[in-house]
Amino acid sequence: MKLKLIAFSLFTIATQAQTENDYYKFSDDLYQSLEKDTTAWKYQMSATSFSISGYYKTALEIWGKNGFRKPAPMTTSDSLLFAKSKPLNARNYILNRSKSESLIVINEAHTNARHRTFTRSLLKGLYDNGYRYLGLEALHDTLINKRKFPILDSGFYTREPEFGNLLSEALKIGFTVFGYEASDGKNGKEREIEQAQNIKQFIDSHPKGKVLIHCGHDHVFENEYKPWEKAMAGRLKEYTGIDPFTINQALFPEKGNPALNHPLVNHITQKESVVLQLESGELFNGLSTPKQTDIVVLHPKTNYPDNRPDWLQSNRILYRVPGKKIKNKPVLITAYRTKEYDLGGVPADIIEITGKEIPPLYLNPGTYTIILKDRNYKITERYTVTLK
Repeated sequence: MKLKLIAFSLFTIATQAQTENDYYKFSDDLYQSLEKDTTAWKYQMSATSFSISGYYKTALEIWGKNGFRKPAPMTTSDSLLFAKSKPLNARNYILNRSKSESLIVINEAHTNARHRTFTRSLLKGLYDNGYRYLGLEALHDTLINKRKFPILDSGFYTREPEFGNLLSEALKIGFTVFGYEASDGKNGKEREIEQAQNIKQFIDSHPKGKVLIHCGHDHVFENEYKPWEKAMAGRLKEYTGIDPFTINQALFPEKGNPALNHPLVNHITQKESVVLQLESGELFNGLSTPKQTDIVVLHPKTNYPDNRPDWLQSNRILYRVPGKKIKNKPVLITAYRTKEYDLGGVPADIIEITGKEIPPLYLNPGTYTIILKDRNYKITERYTVTLK
């Protein structure tokens, strides 16, 4: 609870007129900031900073320094439960079920960009099934639907490339996106209530389209939740009379150290994300009582070919910056959609090169501005490339 409140309170500090250099940094600079940080929540904020600059594996490793213990082995009954369960493709299940739903709430762990990539993978199918609106607690930008892309000042977490890609994809498909965060100073129960009220107000004024809500962590909970009495999704259900289809991606998150993963994560052998259909025919939605969401999505462990997460690669083009463009190392490389760099946009991908190996960028088809910066954050190369 305390960690979530701290992350929210830092938003106003982080969103004041910033330049690109303030956010996309060399790993050495991020490590130095961590070493100097003496706050109790330093690992949370450092993991977020590493994630924003594209160091996804490091973000998981830093977050793991919060003192997580190795989880207990599953009980015999739990092991039998999962042994008799059937893994279903999570994306296919959600899209099929979405046809009979009108309000979906899906969450993320703020330090795990994979969750944004998964939500992004749902967008086209959801749009085809009648979803027209995407609400995000992280969005603070009233002009984004006219501009059609996020900028650095659109929000704090939205500066992370996969969050930027989520927003850009939604706008390209035709979604109207909106922020629903509570007003400054609201925390705990008050924050949950105001978030739900803001979403209800939007739904009431846009009655013809279905709604997808992307939130953080426990805001997706539907039932009684002691810290807040009810979380946002529970309040939303109460205020609208609509039973939302709730999806938890963060219940069994991947850790930087596989030994700290919940045993269930290590049991997933499929390459794609799954939901589990139990022997009873019901979908697995947690081990504790009360059950807080309709389903739990289980993501397989990440592999890192070329030192990049495998979940970045789906339906994207692999692009390596030519070696002749790299004058010195280390070098920080960012790729921006056409014209977005000069307008303060969010990069579509970002990598750091320190040695002989040149990791690839993973990009959708389109035209990009590629920016190379030296150790002093000075631009050493800028060029345009079109990928088909």
